[in-house]
Amino acid sequence: MMSIRQRKEIKTTDVCEDFPAQEENAKLENKVPSGCTNRRLWTILSLTVGGTIALCIGLLTSVYLATLHENDLWFSNIKEVEREISFRTECGLYYSYYKQMLQAPTLMQGFHGLIYDNKTESMRTINLLQRMNIYQEVFLSILYRVLPIQKYLEPVYFYIYTLFGLQAIYVTALYITSWLLSGTWLSGLLAALWYVTNRIDTTRVEFTIPLRENWALPFFAIQIAAITYFLRPNLQPLSERLTLLAIFISTFLFSLTWQFNQFMMLMQALVLFILDSLDMLPAAKATWLYGIQITSLLLVCILQFFNSMILGSLLISFNLSVLIARKLQKNLKTGSFFNRLGKLLLHLFVVLCLTLFLNNVVKKILNLKSDEHIFKFLKAKFGLGATRDFDANLYLCEEAFGLLPFNTFERLSYTLLFYAYIFVLSITVIAALVVAFHNLSDSTNQQSMGKMGKCTINLKPETAYNLIHTILFGFLALSTMRMKYLWTSHMCVFASFGLCSPEVWELLLKSVHLYNPRRVIFLSYQFFFFWPGMMDELSELREFYDPDTVELMNWINSNTPRKAVFAGSMQLLAGVKLCTGRTLTNHPHYEDNSLRERTKAVYQIYAKRSPEEVHALLRSFGTDYVILEDSICYERRHRRGCRLRDLLDIANGHVSILATCGESPLGAGFQSES
Repeated sequence: MMSIRQRKEIKTTDVCEDFPAQEENAKLENKVPSGCTNRRLWTILSLTVGGTIALCIGLLTSVYLATLHENDLWFSNIKEVEREISFRTECGLYYSYYKQMLQAPTLMQGFHGLIYDNKTESMRTINLLQRMNIYQEVFLSILYRVLPIQKYLEPVYFYIYTLFGLQAIYVTALYITSWLLSGTWLSGLLAALWYVTNRIDTTRVEFTIPLRENWALPFFAIQIAAITYFLRPNLQPLSERLTLLAIFISTFLFSLTWQFNQFMMLMQALVLFILDSLDMLPAAKATWLYGIQITSLLLVCILQFFNSMILGSLLISFNLSVLIARKLQKNLKTGSFFNRLGKLLLHLFVVLCLTLFLNNVVKKILNLKSDEHIFKFLKAKFGLGATRDFDANLYLCEEAFGLLPFNTFERLSYTLLFYAYIFVLSITVIAALVVAFHNLSDSTNQQSMGKMGKCTINLKPETAYNLIHTILFGFLALSTMRMKYLWTSHMCVFASFGLCSPEVWELLLKSVHLYNPRRVIFLSYQFFFFWPGMMDELSELREFYDPDTVELMNWINSNTPRKAVFAGSMQLLAGVKLCTGRTLTNHPHYEDNSLRERTKAVYQIYAKRSPEEVHALLRSFGTDYVILEDSICYERRHRRGCRLRDLLDIANGHVSILATCGESPLGAGFQSES
């Protein structure tokens, strides 16, 4: 059979008698496998080199961040109480549960102490595993107790090294995502270098180690890399199943480790909805991803003892609404351009109404109020009405929840990241608009367009997914500075993909391939221009210094009973819980409605209230000691109208709501009354 096929290719008539022709066939047969073998070997070599570099640069980033942390605090030399104080605000609260599990006589007693906790909130027993995302601390404490490393590694180092190790996974996942999009590992290398050189805007792990996002974002990056691969066409069944498993595991771990998971995945679901509606994504694959999101959240809900905030999330309501609406509108992707556009608008309206209806029904049934402060904050933030609500104004006055500062773009431009990102974004947005228009046109127009330009204007599903992803998360970062770390890390991926991908350059210059020299230029610029600065940064040696807080913690340990109850600011009380183990009235984990009301009541010590009223409030929570802070009494961090005492006076109705704009002189005579 093989000889017959070969003869047809060389078009011989009398092959049996034509020995030279047979000889030529043998040569051709030898050449074809040789070429395939060379390509296969080259592919294996490229994968090996690229994969090795990915692991190496991930580990180097981890070591780099750990070294910066050590150099900044002299962590190895300071006292244990100073190490614990360095975990400020909610970071200290999360680490305290890791410490609590290690100090428990047995693991079962440690679990019992978390499930029936009466020290985090006085006069109340709460289930910490239900309320907070602290399974990572539980898992890490079990590992530390089981593994034979106690003699060689202190608990605090096991904790922080785990977080810095996750950063290695994070950078490797970003590298792989860029590699998958562009087809070259040089793109991944550029993404990783940009991540490191823009460290101020891409991560804050070295000074907020236990923060939930530092646990969650590496798994989120793995999920994005897996989705990018999953959206490729013509995947083998085994590869598709393994990729779906990777997506599910990473989505589950991301959901388990961060309380804001549902809001991030809601943005992701919106990406899938947009692409599915514009026919830029296979509907079956979108359905799989919707299902994975719902399943992951429900599993987390079970592990968190049926946390009502998860059941009442917008994500579950939205995903169910999309699947229901799709069944109701089966002919969504047929008809002329205007016909399809009308159907899409109707589809959007149906999904929106269903989402709000389902969400309101669930919240009514569960009597859920845990996330209402977020919607009050959003309403006030986008100018939909001024509010006296203390929680909403507290968020509005925090810089982290404000608009993204302009100097962020100056820093990103200094490394050329922002310029490259805007360049790539512009090209891909134009391509996406053209492809979307073609997809919405009727079949006749699509056929005519296909002959003229379908090959020249094309956008892969994985590219379209990452494009909409970066746009939506960009809007989120612009509106809320704290969320910029979701955007800036993906910005590194998207910009490097565009510079190193022939797909993007062919959209701009179909016949002139300039992408190879440009990527070498950018890699060289990143390495040679920023290497000296990174070395200088590593050579700077500082030391943690906070003698007042250290003295306070030592005084509490020496002069107060173990069962004493302390009231004060959320941020400082987290440190009190970690360093002294005393009982608190309130704490920084602000996702519970009753806790928010309690925090507002405790903060009345700084408001225009009589001593008798304040004393009665504090005693209702069993308070024995109150910590008053000069930094709050004489606050200068916020402008007038945004100081804590101003927010309380506005919420209590003691001053005009216009004070939030700083138009009225607040606080006159306030300090003497307090």
